[in-house]
Order: sequence, then structure tokens, then C-alpha cells
Amino acid sequence: MAIERGSALLLKVGNGATPPVYATMAGLRTTQLSVNGEPVVVTHKGSVGWRELLSGAGVRSVSVSGAGVFTGSAAEARLKGNALAGLLDDYELSFESGEKMRGRFLVSRLDYAGDFNGERSYTLSLESSGEVVSL
Repeated sequence: MAIERGSALLLKVGNGATPPVYATMAGLRTTQLSVNGEPVVVTHKGSVGWRELLSGAGVRSVSVSGAGVFTGSAAEARLKGNALAGLLDDYELSFESGEKMRGRFLVSRLDYAGDFNGERSYTLSLESSGEVVSL
């Protein structure tokens, strides 16, 4: 796998249409993706002291976080509206290699901050709901 630039990891939000058209979240400086799996332990007396896990079982989820500078883009406005209403929406993560991950996410956290003589910034956290597919 080739080395990729961090700036090429883009978070995009859908427009609510079917199929969705995705718009890039403007102003994002950092983006992080976590794929989580909660294992199902099936260890028994015959495991000889070693933990055994059940393949394909458990709960999987994807978490996305990011931070950036507020630009007032339409994508930022849609994400803010989703956060205030507690709505699930379609999101896409796009990588430099052309790989994409898509799924429905809930904005679990949206923070704004600003300093005197500084820009308005934000941090966000998204949690998946349902399957996240790799394209």
C-alpha cells in the first residue's frame, strides 16, 4: 500500500437525495477514522487457558472525528442541522487511493470554539448506524 497524504482523507455529507450527492466538509484540518469490533468470547474449559473468540460475531461500528476552521459552507450547515435535530444522514470518507467508505452516521458531538483575534473552529464526532461499506 502506497503512502497517502493526510490532507487527502476527506469527510463528505450527503444532500438527502436518493442516491445521495456528497459535499466535502470545508475547513477540516484533521480527520480520524476508527473501526471498532466488540468480540464475543467463547472460551471454555477445553481452551487450555487461552481466550477464544467467535469469528463474525459481535457488534461492529465506525467512529469518525475531525477538527477544522469554520467556513460557513453548505456541508457544515447540513451537519449542524443534523446535530441539532439528532438526525442520521449519509456520510462518505474518501481516501487518496480512490477508496471510499459510506454509511449512515449520527453526529454525536459538535463543538465550536473561537479566540479573540482568531478564527472560529469546530470539532466533530460521528457514530455509525448500520453497515458501513468500503467501495
